[in-house]
Amino acid sequence: MKRKEEQNIMREAGVLMPVSALPSRVGAGELGESAFHFIELLKKNHVRIWQILPLNPVGYGNSPYQPYSSCAGDDIYISLDTLAEEGLLKKSPMLFLEKCKKVDYERVRQYREPYLRAAFMAFVEQKGYEKPEYKEFAAQSWVYEYGVFRALKKANNGACWNEWPEEDRTWPENRHVLDTEVEAEARYQMFLQYIFYTQWMKVKKAANEAGIQIMGDVPFYVGQDSVDVWGGKDNFLLDTDGRPIFIAGVPPDYFSAVGQRWGNPIYDWEHMKEQGYQFWTDRIGYSNKLFDIIRIDHFRAFDTYWKIPASCPTAIEGEWIEAPGYEVIDILQEKIPGLNLVAEDLGDLRPEVLTLKDHYHLKGMKVFLFSVETGGKYARDIFHDVENMIFYTGTHDNDTVMEWYGRLSTAARRKFRKFLKRNGAKQGSVKDRVLAYILGNQAEYAIIPMADILGLGKEGHINTPGTIGSPNWEWHLPDFVQAEKELASYGRLIVKTGRS
Repeated sequence: MKRKEEQNIMREAGVLMPVSALPSRVGAGELGESAFHFIELLKKNHVRIWQILPLNPVGYGNSPYQPYSSCAGDDIYISLDTLAEEGLLKKSPMLFLEKCKKVDYERVRQYREPYLRAAFMAFVEQKGYEKPEYKEFAAQSWVYEYGVFRALKKANNGACWNEWPEEDRTWPENRHVLDTEVEAEARYQMFLQYIFYTQWMKVKKAANEAGIQIMGDVPFYVGQDSVDVWGGKDNFLLDTDGRPIFIAGVPPDYFSAVGQRWGNPIYDWEHMKEQGYQFWTDRIGYSNKLFDIIRIDHFRAFDTYWKIPASCPTAIEGEWIEAPGYEVIDILQEKIPGLNLVAEDLGDLRPEVLTLKDHYHLKGMKVFLFSVETGGKYARDIFHDVENMIFYTGTHDNDTVMEWYGRLSTAARRKFRKFLKRNGAKQGSVKDRVLAYILGNQAEYAIIPMADILGLGKEGHINTPGTIGSPNWEWHLPDFVQAEKELASYGRLIVKTGRS
């Protein structure tokens, strides 16, 4: 990874927009026409970074941070129209929930399933599995294992793998011959992954050709009910039945008085070290194919992580344990050419976390809604700004700007508006002035969530930490009408603040 003095430092602007939230003909964002149109809008308006949320198959509560796999993509993003254009479907699907403002994951999946099955049958009939591109993709070690995992999960009525019969639970170790139906389902899942990968790489190529980098998001932990744990049990602290002995989370903080009990299994760092941290090089190495920039969510766990006994119902009980962050990142940089990591370093951190981040010259994050203080005589920004950071209004985990602003008292709003004016953001709505303030900052990257560009309130809120299920992760843009107008305004601010 290049050091700062070797780089051409350039202030750039970005947009945080989940793929799931893109307008769609069938109820959830896809890797088709809508994605390419969004890229054109970004290019036209001088945006150079498109930040997304994890693309992996969502697990419990539809959270992209509890996925079934670190490498696989969610088939909900596969463009059915593209399948029709390529001859794998006889025609494009009829409109379904096309103007929705929320993603109804269950209904959308049920609607899409027959089309995906039909496309697989056509793929088999056309002997697509004999094509060199498919053979090369399917030869990757994770692909068949993931297919088997999903097939066995279906055969076991969707239960978590540690509740399966022993021979299925231990398939990665014994590799017993699968029955015909399970094997066929595994091949179907492999097909879905191939289609997802080819469609995603076309989207990424279009973005790169438009001068746009894709910032992907990799959670520090993996989900318990995942092929990562099922296929690599020795990498985690599990009991003999495959259940976590300790789980991940964070202690009480700004978001929750009882902390956040995520439920992810804790890594067995000693075993990983014996294996040369192969788990991490495989995981981040594959992500490096998919993205230009990789954001490590919960980066602080490379320094210290909160270890909660699995028997505890909350995250209050636990202890901070040191992690081998320097060893892991050294290996990643050595083994993965061109790796570009950025760190989610939010929250109450010990100084060693920032020392670790700065040692590798990784960009950290500043969230405006966390850094602005309105309790004193004057509103002020209490964060120490540097160039090597990413400045956001907010993330997927907190209020939109206008939702936050609406919660302020009348006096606090007045102080906040005066603060913006004192700092040169004098024109337009409160939302526009906040965007101008952030874009005018010295931070190399300024990235604004699409909901804030649109000026949405609570309806644009993506996730509330510590809660599970609806309405989390469901925000969806019904069309591009308002987005085109607001992105044009954003583009003018980008030019005005010298980020174009």
